[in-house]
Amino acid sequence: MSTPEYFYDMEHNPKDPNPFLAIFLDRSIPFDESAKAAFLKDSSTKSRQFLLPLLRPFARLSIILIKLIRTALPNAFASSKLLHRILYRGLKTFVSPEANTMILRHFTLGSEILQFIRDNVPGADVKLNPLRPYNLEAVKDDLFLIHDINIYNFIINLNKELQSKDLTISHLEKPNMDAITIGPQPIERMPRRWTNKIDLLTAIECFTPIYQMFLTDNDFWRASNSLQLDEIIGIYASTIVNEPQRLALVNNKHPMVPMHTLQAGYRLVLHGLATEQLHAMLVQKKLEMGKSE
Repeated sequence: MSTPEYFYDMEHNPKDPNPFLAIFLDRSIPFDESAKAAFLKDSSTKSRQFLLPLLRPFARLSIILIKLIRTALPNAFASSKLLHRILYRGLKTFVSPEANTMILRHFTLGSEILQFIRDNVPGADVKLNPLRPYNLEAVKDDLFLIHDINIYNFIINLNKELQSKDLTISHLEKPNMDAITIGPQPIERMPRRWTNKIDLLTAIECFTPIYQMFLTDNDFWRASNSLQLDEIIGIYASTIVNEPQRLALVNNKHPMVPMHTLQAGYRLVLHGLATEQLHAMLVQKKLEMGKSE
């Protein structure tokens, strides 16, 4: 992962300020510093600046065409195993090391957030299926599909527990922070071949129609709608630590109003950033609790 020194060593020209340097130095948004450096460096590449605007229209046109096919043949060509092998090869061959690291980080952070919520609802018995991939090989095991399913199952099972046992999610003065890890994730070094140049957003835009093609229509629709669960998870966590103001940047639209799938790639990036911000907020809380003890 890129180190923060990439930005700390960047020369500032007052007549031509670097927008990514400004965002990196800003501390109003909680974000792991190394992850933030990796994301912003990846976002400042030629791939993001020039390739994305060229590929995005074709990617979204592909989504429309595949949707027409899926209307008549909802399950044709569906193969999650084949999909994830294609994703694995694509990530390994074409995607930048910064983007690959951010992708793998996401699954671990998401698992920690769900465990944090579960651990701080006393009396709730919710089984988890944590995902902690440390290399790209893990993608082959239906990683993306299982991630979406985990979120739905967590919300369903947690709320069944809340209703059946008359429990509530509420603020705790000393929440259990055992699930939240501090420091870098033990992710293996990502491929750095001359072909690994595609930035995160461009990769996601290109992979979205592939994702749609090799999932059933129901699976793709469910995966796309899972992005709108960010607000729900954010409300749960912020209620426990009493930090409602942190929800301002968790914005993937209202969970009760499904969005069209053309913007699924862009919203997937927002989903990843929301997870990073929520986890960083919990890390801050854990550090504050450690200082007060």
